Amino acid sequence: MNTPYAVISLPLRREILDHLRAGPSTVGDLAERLETPQAMVSKQLRVLREAGFVQVTADAQRRWYGLREEPFAEIAQWLEPYRWLWEDRLDRLGTRLDQMQDEETP
Repeated sequence: MNTPYAVISLPLRREILDHLRAGPSTVGDLAERLETPQAMVSKQLRVLREAGFVQVTADAQRRWYGLREEPFAEIAQWLEPYRWLWEDRLDRLGTRLDQMQDEETP
């Protein structure tokens, strides 16, 4: 798994990343929130760590996992040329919502 895209292809890994957006967490906390066996969460955290998505900080007996910025920046950079696809649609949606609001206002 040498690309960020392959790493985030597994839904469980994406769920872990989603939970880590709120801040660092331990394996046990993640396993509980995801209702997933701790061994499975540990395995996926290892993959995410080896791919550079997460970093580990030791605090006595506990290990805290937190997000790293670099792989997300790489994905964002790759997506940049495609941004027009959704920005144009969002602009049109915004325009339509404004029109609907104007139509409802007496």
